[in-house]
Amino acid sequence: MKKSRFSTLTANVMLLFVSAILSVEVAAQTTNDWPQWRGPNRDGISKEKGLMTEWPKEGPPLAWKAKGAGTGYSSMAIAGGRLFTMGLRGEREFVMAFDTATGKELWATPNGDAFRNDRGDGPRGTPTVDGNHVYVLGGNGDLTSFEAKTGKVVWTMNVLEKFGGSNITWGISESPLVIGEKILVNPGGSDASIVALNKKNGALIWKSQSDTAGYSSAIHMKAGGVDQVVFFTSKRAVGLDLKDGRLLWEYARPSNRVANAATPIARGNRVFISSDYGTGGGVVEIKAGNGGGLTAEEIYFTKDMRNHHSSSILIGDHLYGFSSAILTAMKFDTGEIAWRDRSVGKGSIVYADGHLYCLSENGVVGLVEATPEGYREKGRFRLEQGSLPTWAHPVVSGGRLFIRDQDVIYAYDVRPQS
Repeated sequence: MKKSRFSTLTANVMLLFVSAILSVEVAAQTTNDWPQWRGPNRDGISKEKGLMTEWPKEGPPLAWKAKGAGTGYSSMAIAGGRLFTMGLRGEREFVMAFDTATGKELWATPNGDAFRNDRGDGPRGTPTVDGNHVYVLGGNGDLTSFEAKTGKVVWTMNVLEKFGGSNITWGISESPLVIGEKILVNPGGSDASIVALNKKNGALIWKSQSDTAGYSSAIHMKAGGVDQVVFFTSKRAVGLDLKDGRLLWEYARPSNRVANAATPIARGNRVFISSDYGTGGGVVEIKAGNGGGLTAEEIYFTKDMRNHHSSSILIGDHLYGFSSAILTAMKFDTGEIAWRDRSVGKGSIVYADGHLYCLSENGVVGLVEATPEGYREKGRFRLEQGSLPTWAHPVVSGGRLFIRDQDVIYAYDVRPQS
């Protein structure tokens, strides 16, 4: 009997040990995931290490190329070995999952009718992966929760119809923000410009403001001792209390009358907000005001960093981003310019392992060292581009650079080659 108890105890200990090892392995596999727009922290920064520091003349080797992503400018989210994106197939928008190792399509599920536009049809936003679920917002405002493994719809609603918003010129382009139990979006309705919904069933938690929707995606930050979300609507940047949607502060100067698209960038109590069309950007410091409120005090404003559809990335003390068509390095706290270069041409960027991965809207891909000391290009190559701009932003995850050009997804191996 004693031997049996000892054996059972030993077996249980071994089981716990193996479970712990497996848990560590799973965690290690997901460390470098890119689960939403602009990566884990919505800052454009990948945690990848040990990548190529220079590319061969022909560029990094192609691991795979897949067709079937459909028409659209949706970027990609990567989690648990799956790549999620959205695209237009025929008269329906679809959400789809591909195997990151092979490019094989795993599932595709419809999500609303086609959004059509003279600058390119299809969805614009990027899926957001949260645990076992994927949340998407289509070009016509269809907000849906899917099972990540199967593509089964959990719940869906059209936020424009639900909250009284109207679609904007180039289509709803926002990527949903998920924080805790909440999913937050900017449908642009009267008294419901920004809404927080229960991510489990879509039930309304709170609604706030009356601005029409912008093209930007929100961020989460804590400033002035308050947990808050920052949205860049069609009219202004606003900080709202995450708990109840109360307006904490606003900053309208970076807003233009055409399209506010770039994602705000936060560090500590400071936020950088920028737009193009000749406008520019500024840093505000969020401070405690009179009566327990908050204020946004402008530190500086500059026309030297005019982010269009691509947001800047903060590395150390410097922002790196496309100021209209010019790649620019600028000191975050002062607006002082370190350098400018035409680089690959106007486009978008992500950061990984000391380098900027640049993708121009003309299909040129470049590797640039992220240093304020000067522009240092480490390689470039060109895609076989289609007729539309390459506006879907690139992703670096799992040792690979993922690029989408409409229906085609490319996966390049950017690890050192033996």
